[in-house]
Amino acid sequence: MNDDWEDRVTAAWASYETYPQERAADFRAVVDALVAELPPDSPLGPFERACAWDSTGHSDRAVPLYREALDRGLAGYRGRRARIQLASSLRNTGRAEEGVALLTPELDGPSDELDDAVRAVLALCLSSLGRDREGLALVLGALAPHLPRYQRSMANYARALTHPAG
Repeated sequence: MNDDWEDRVTAAWASYETYPQERAADFRAVVDALVAELPPDSPLGPFERACAWDSTGHSDRAVPLYREALDRGLAGYRGRRARIQLASSLRNTGRAEEGVALLTPELDGPSDELDDAVRAVLALCLSSLGRDREGLALVLGALAPHLPRYQRSMANYARALTHPAG
């Protein structure tokens, strides 16, 4: 899509916080109007609609839209966002195992600013499955590089949670 459309989508999302919960449908209507400008087969349409449903508390409505966006070829940064958000929505709808299966390959994918979000959502999915040690290991591993000190110690502790010595 063109820069004007991208700018208007960015502006719509920047205004999201101004919509109280009772006006969630109004926000989704803003997103729907922007999506209506896209070609019918664009993966951006279902992605933006999924984000709007998800952000307004309807993970159940978001799941099929995230899947549709990915099935239509949503890739790159938005594709990674869609997988993260889909995994979170799957967890919210009681399907954490699907979220784990979706995000685990992301741990070995190209690194970007979404790496910590991948680990955070994956940790939540793991925790929902009673796999708290694995989730904590991911969170500590993600946190360690951001600490002003103790990076090596925290990284080692994270590894030890899932790979004990001995």
